[in-house]
Amino acid sequence: MTLASEADRVGPPPTPPPSSTGEGSYSLPRAQGGLGWGPGARRLSNAVLGLLVPLALALGWELAVAQGWGNGRLLPPPSRILATLWSLAKSGELTTHVLATLGRVALGFLFGVLAGTVLGALTGYLSWARRLLDPMLQALRSIPSIAWVPLFILWFGIFETSKVILIAVGVFFPIYLALSGAILDVDRKLVEVGRIFRLSGVELVWRVLLPATLPSYVLALRAGLGLGWMFVVAAEFMGASEGLGFLLTDGQMTGQPQTILASIVAFAVLGKLSDGLLASLSRPLLRWQDSFKPGA
Repeated sequence: MTLASEADRVGPPPTPPPSSTGEGSYSLPRAQGGLGWGPGARRLSNAVLGLLVPLALALGWELAVAQGWGNGRLLPPPSRILATLWSLAKSGELTTHVLATLGRVALGFLFGVLAGTVLGALTGYLSWARRLLDPMLQALRSIPSIAWVPLFILWFGIFETSKVILIAVGVFFPIYLALSGAILDVDRKLVEVGRIFRLSGVELVWRVLLPATLPSYVLALRAGLGLGWMFVVAAEFMGASEGLGFLLTDGQMTGQPQTILASIVAFAVLGKLSDGLLASLSRPLLRWQDSFKPGA
């Protein structure tokens, strides 16, 4: 059988349907994501869906303790943890501890972002800066956070400066690494096109490098914020008299697991809220992205 006879048997290809954009034009069908809800309703449904697993685990453990299937002494049921949080909130202690921890995380995050952005941009854009600084910074990145504690106490004392610097160290490295790597991964053709159009160094950064690295940079900000919340616990072990880390240590010293778990729950809620706030603030900056959006 020849190719011509095979083509005759199969028949001509189907004619694309007419489109309102112009006669003879054809556009791909648009994917229907989710249930046709608006962005606000979809975010609300995702938030409700994300609560199902922790609520199911909490209700399961509450039932297990109530039925005598589990020991509620070392792992108190959620009702006792919520009662502890309510008691701390009524006395004003929870507000004091939360504000102290929020202030340390905010300052550490600010300084860590500034340092990570400056050094990440330098080592990504300038090859001599990368050869000079990157080996040392990569070595420092491997040092555990607890290893810095005695040194910072020796240098800066047990007051706020050492705590903020330790948090800034945790925030610094993911931002530095992501930004430096994102600049190096920018498509070479985009940079060459910018140079063909005679863009200056500042214009090249603003119009080519910044849009290309912004998605990775925003993701690094969220990762750095998460590490800031992790490092604040180690920071508040350094002689703090207030803060959620101090509350956690106080629960350990007094043998109150419900206080420990209450502080852990507070950390989780504050971390999630701050991450959601950062994601919401960065969403308008990435509106131009034509990225994959999964359906329901």
